[in-house]
Amino acid sequence: MKKGIERLRQAFFFNNSIRSTIFIYFTVTALAAGLLISLSLYQRLSRQVTEVVQEENQTLIDQVGRSVESYLRTVIKLADSLYYGTIKNADLSEELISGPFTLLYDNNKDNVDNIALFSEEGELMEAVPAARLKANVDVTEEEWFQSALEKMENQHFSMPHVQYVFDNSENQYHWVISLSRAVELTRGTSTSQGVLLVDLSYSSLEQLFDGVMTGKGSYIYLINSNGDLIYHPKMQLIDSGRVRENNLAAASYKDGNHEEEFEGEKRIVTVKSVGYTGWKVVGVAPENVVSLNTIKTRLFIVFIIALILFILALINSYISSKITNPIKELEKSVGVLEEGNLSAPVYIGGSYEIRHLGKSISDMAAQIRILMQDIVREHEAKRKQEFDTLQSQINPHFLYNTLDIIVWMIENEQKAEAVKVVTALARFFRISLSRGKSIITVRDELEHVRSYLMIQHMRFKNKFSYEIRANEDVMEFASLKLMLQPLVENAIYHGMEYMDGDGEILLDVWKEADVLFFKVSDNGLGMTQEQVSQLFSGAPHAASKKGSGIGVKNVNERIKLYFGEEYGLKIESEPDEGTTVLIRLPAVPYDKVPT
Repeated sequence: MKKGIERLRQAFFFNNSIRSTIFIYFTVTALAAGLLISLSLYQRLSRQVTEVVQEENQTLIDQVGRSVESYLRTVIKLADSLYYGTIKNADLSEELISGPFTLLYDNNKDNVDNIALFSEEGELMEAVPAARLKANVDVTEEEWFQSALEKMENQHFSMPHVQYVFDNSENQYHWVISLSRAVELTRGTSTSQGVLLVDLSYSSLEQLFDGVMTGKGSYIYLINSNGDLIYHPKMQLIDSGRVRENNLAAASYKDGNHEEEFEGEKRIVTVKSVGYTGWKVVGVAPENVVSLNTIKTRLFIVFIIALILFILALINSYISSKITNPIKELEKSVGVLEEGNLSAPVYIGGSYEIRHLGKSISDMAAQIRILMQDIVREHEAKRKQEFDTLQSQINPHFLYNTLDIIVWMIENEQKAEAVKVVTALARFFRISLSRGKSIITVRDELEHVRSYLMIQHMRFKNKFSYEIRANEDVMEFASLKLMLQPLVENAIYHGMEYMDGDGEILLDVWKEADVLFFKVSDNGLGMTQEQVSQLFSGAPHAASKKGSGIGVKNVNERIKLYFGEEYGLKIESEPDEGTTVLIRLPAVPYDKVPT
């Protein structure tokens, strides 16, 4: 057990910086004391602050309840004015009441969508602003109509619904809460019952709740005496079943604060009854929100503790930084060296031990840099030697076939042609050797490939034609030796050896800005993209057994080795469409190239 604890302690401190270790030692005691003080104060004030927050929530809910009561009182006064001021005193057989209806509607249209008067049989007597009922609509079947006639002494408020009974396109899709009451209609000497309807605009009721917040995650909703939702900020989600609400339980709560647990969440429910209707305004605050709100009252205590910890942290930080800053700077220098920048300066400062360590690391980095440069130079020299060895080799098949052509010409007394072949072969070998140089002039490289093409042209009995086009102004630029011959060789053996018609090889050289271009194109069989990729990968089957043995991959790598990664080959080819190879070299005069 003791050994396990010791290993954990060593792992913890060895994996942290010296500054962190010093800082931790100095801070732990002060932090423990601060936490004990905080816990004691928290427990002492927690209940008191929670009660204060609940009282604030109760006050806010009471204010919303009074706003709803005031809104309903205004609507009830409107209904009373319509009944006692207009309907009750009017003889409907002789008088028109549309004027008073319109006047009262205009004065209250911000809160009211429709005002209508119906007879006991459901006949529309008057309506503002609607003109008539929709066809096939029987208002006597409506809940608000039946409720008014069943309990004639009361005023009735319906649940929110879409008012669809009036034939008015502006109002037919509005959400409303219908206030209905029974009224007495006078026609001459007879009286009968009727129903007064006042449609309250649901949006005006929503405005009473908009922007009312009791805290993060808190909300307010409105229910009737049965617990049915009249307003809820997430009404659409509740209707779709994605969100649930404990509204039925809230209907049974008395006014005040109640603690409940709903769907695994503890929360505080504040209830306020609304007069005239039996409605209830319900405020919901998650218990953790109440705790967050209590931070306001504990802010002073937290601030004092934080200030003490901050001062201690500053002192500890200053002490630890004086000790560890030189080590930290040296660690940064080592980090730069680890990233591969061996030329970066190494920090040397602080105490004697740190300065000595910094000087040793700096000397070590310099020694590593020298060794790496030696390795790079040795590697490049080795690659150049391998390429030079490869380019000096001539495939025996080519030499054998050329000598066979010379023997055949001499036997057939074609001495002049034999002399041409021997001369071309001599030029070919002379330039191939080039006194061991890898960089030659464009003129010599073109002469070398011209000799090769002449020999192959005679060997294949004029099966293909060739043309070399280059201006005099590019002849003295530097070129890589044995660069074009492998490409021409590919064009002959892979492109045209098995084609039916006559082949054609074109070689163009030109200069653009600071770049020298060589283009080798043929009208041979062409290649697929996969075959082109094989040429660059150096696949065994991509090299010709009849040629020099120097593949496209080696030519491309030699160009990049001698001139840089931005130079090299680019091949474009399509089956039966021929092949074009573009070489990109720097336009450097031959006499400027170091030998």
